[in-house]
Amino acid sequence: MTTLISDALIAAIIAPFIGSFLSVLVLRLPKGEDVIVTRSRCRSCGHILGAWELIPIVSWLVQAGRCRACGSAVSPVYPGMEIASIVVALWAVSTVDAEVRWITVALGWVLLALAVMDARDFFLADELTLPLVPLGLAVCWLLSPEQIYLHVSGAILGLASMIALAWGYKTVRGRDGLGLGDAKLFAAAGAWTGLEGLGTVLLYAVLVNLLMLAVSRSNAGELGATTPVPLGTGLAAGIWLTWLYGPLVLAF
Repeated sequence: MTTLISDALIAAIIAPFIGSFLSVLVLRLPKGEDVIVTRSRCRSCGHILGAWELIPIVSWLVQAGRCRACGSAVSPVYPGMEIASIVVALWAVSTVDAEVRWITVALGWVLLALAVMDARDFFLADELTLPLVPLGLAVCWLLSPEQIYLHVSGAILGLASMIALAWGYKTVRGRDGLGLGDAKLFAAAGAWTGLEGLGTVLLYAVLVNLLMLAVSRSNAGELGATTPVPLGTGLAAGIWLTWLYGPLVLAF
C-alpha cells in the first residue's frame, strides 16, 4: 500500500510535465515541425515562452488561457493534455501490478498522444507508433517469454489485416479509407495484447468511434458516407483497455 501511494504521488507530480511535452507532440508532429530543439512559443505571434509560462496548468490558468504578449487564445490542448496525463497515470497506478506499473503509465501517455493527434488531424506519427511494436514485444518477453510467439503473431496479423482491409476498401470504394498509421498501431496492439487481444481491441475501437460519430452528429448534424473517422483514436483506447483489463472472453 505504501508503494502504491508513493507511486501515485510521483505519477501525479510528473504527469503534468509529461502532458505538456505530449501536447507539443500532438500539435507539431502532424505539421512536420521539430519537437526537440525549437523552443516553445506562441503559435500566433511567435513570443518565446519564459520558464514561468511553461508551468503546467497553472500558467494557463493565471494567463486566462491567453498569450501574455499578444492576447491570442492558447490552445486548450495544452491544459487538456496535462490534466489527461494525470488521469491516465493515476488510472494505471491504481489498476496494474507494481512490476508493470511504470511501463503501463508510459504506454498510457503514448496512447493518449496518439488518440488526440488522430482525433485532431487524422495523423498517427511513426515516431510514436513504430517504437510501440518492439517495446510491446520486449515487455512480453520479460513478463511471459513462453507467450512471445502469440505477441509476434499478433503484431504480424494486426499489420497484415489492416493493410488488407485498406486495400479492399480502396478497391471497392475507389478511395483511401485507412492509413498506414492505423496498420502500424494495430500491429502495436498485437505486440502488447497478443493474438487473443486483437479482437477485443478492435471491438473497443469500433465502440469508441461509434460514440465519437454520435457526438459529431449531435454537434454537426447529418453525417455522410465520406465523413472521416479517426480509427486510431479508437485503437488507442482499445489497446489501453485491453492491456489493463485483458481480452474479453465469451462464456457459453
